[in-house]
Amino acid sequence: QVRLVESGGGLVQAGGSLRLSCAASGRTFSTHGRGWFRQAPGKEREFVAAISWNGGRIFYADSVKGRFTISRDNAKNTVSLQMSSLKPEDTAVYYCAAISGDNYYRVDNYVRGSWGQGTQVTVSS
Repeated sequence: QVRLVESGGGLVQAGGSLRLSCAASGRTFSTHGRGWFRQAPGKEREFVAAISWNGGRIFYADSVKGRFTISRDNAKNTVSLQMSSLKPEDTAVYYCAAISGDNYYRVDNYVRGSWGQGTQVTVSS
């Protein structure tokens, strides 16, 4: 199974911005919706945002609504997550995956082999 590749993480001060990217090779997962999840140390992996394959449906966790924006460029087979007004509680490893089911909010609705290695986002206070 071809994994997705996340990039764009880093260290930023509270109130700052970062843009994460989730790339796939060739046409892999080009017709799949994709989601972003995050996992902080000692915590469960949690849903952040998701987008359907054509961008017609978009979902956000309540904790990031109004601050994060998900988008996709199907010509580049890339999904991005623009994160603004970052808070220390946004600190986590961020992962993307391709959906295989109908519920974008659930981890187990994503293609198991599609999860990338993640990208670290650290927000300092």
